[in-house]
Amino acid sequence: MARDYYDVLGVARDASDDAIKRAFRQKAKQYHPDANPGDANAETRFKELNEAYEVLSDEDKRAAYNRFGENWQHYQNANGDNPFAGGDIPFIDMSDIFETIFAGSGGRRRGRAGFQSAADFPRPGRHIEQDVHISLREAYQGTERVVSKDGREISVRIPRGAATGAKVRLAGEGHPGYKGGAAGHLYLVVQVGEDPQFERVEDDLYVDVKVDALTAMLGGSVDVPTLDRPARAKLRAGTQTGQKLRLAGKGMPKLRKGGEYGDLYARVLITVPTHLDAEQRARAEALRDSLR
Repeated sequence: MARDYYDVLGVARDASDDAIKRAFRQKAKQYHPDANPGDANAETRFKELNEAYEVLSDEDKRAAYNRFGENWQHYQNANGDNPFAGGDIPFIDMSDIFETIFAGSGGRRRGRAGFQSAADFPRPGRHIEQDVHISLREAYQGTERVVSKDGREISVRIPRGAATGAKVRLAGEGHPGYKGGAAGHLYLVVQVGEDPQFERVEDDLYVDVKVDALTAMLGGSVDVPTLDRPARAKLRAGTQTGQKLRLAGKGMPKLRKGGEYGDLYARVLITVPTHLDAEQRARAEALRDSLR
């Protein structure tokens, strides 16, 4: 039996969309394959998280899941609970039922093309999902990937601001439909790798910045790296290690919100010199003694 999606994400059934998103991002970071190389259990958990988030982050899918549980796909579609709407639905042969209903009127109901059963109706093809891995810097700038499909190479644009779990749809590139039904779609599921310098939390970025002890004491300014170009930030006198400097609008681009960005937070790491000559040491000791 499939695990309950709410249990997978560790949220209550009445959890808000934001709570579901936060839970997914936290656990996805914990079990991401890049953070757990060679760990099959972590890979399995990561796939479960993606599956759960795909359903619970979609209003229609979540409603169907709440109503029908693990069989939600057999009933859910864009317009309601039609069990013949999706390509993932098992085929049900209705011929025996039709024979029973119309037995009193001479047997099977026939049209110009003969008896019509469920097998005579077109059905859409199933969707396909495929992971696509990008770096944080590629997510910031937007990037392209080439996907091979039936001997063809398709260039796909990954939009700026894409986060782990975001999907890019290639319409009609899924499984073919049945009896003329529309083909399914191919969904590329974005997986953003960890960056050695920046940490991402939703649309915000965090980075460590080294500040010398005297500048931290007296105040001043410091260069802060960003994913675009370095920026300058002011420090107040008496800045302590661990304090954060907020640079508004220097975070990640917000997906599908053109021109909007998250913020960047620079975490201060105060450094002290490791080698002093005699004169420097004497001055440092005098300063220390004067502050006591």
